[in-house]
Amino acid sequence: MLKILFLCTGNSCRSQMAEGWARHLKAYAFEAYSAGIETHGLNPHAVQVMAEAGVDIKGQQSQHVDELSHVDFDFVVTVCDNAAEACPVFSGGAKVVHRPFDDPPRLAREAETEEEGLSHYRRVRDEIRAYVESLPGSLEASNTHSNLK
Repeated sequence: MLKILFLCTGNSCRSQMAEGWARHLKAYAFEAYSAGIETHGLNPHAVQVMAEAGVDIKGQQSQHVDELSHVDFDFVVTVCDNAAEACPVFSGGAKVVHRPFDDPPRLAREAETEEEGLSHYRRVRDEIRAYVESLPGSLEASNTHSNLK
């Protein structure tokens, strides 16, 4: 079974959504993990909009990528530009794929209402779902590079 890590800056929103979708939609195809190059805690709005879509992520934990150093990943998907730039080196020849998504917390800060803010979370949630639905096939077709330790 493939092991896929979704990596983001703080492992609070986008990578958590990706892990949740992967576990919900593709548990038969791969083992999904998420982590951050920092830890910011689980974003409550991400939990809320994922629950609206029928996916419970409230039990997931925000973790630092170093906590997963024992896992030999087949693929690492960076879901934000910052994580792509600061992506650590992984053992085992993990292929790194960069697939950025907009940052809902940043966009929501500029929203005039809570509902407008949540609409950013919902849009990104749905974009991440569509991406996860394309896995693992789209990973093989992606422009990847090995990240050997």
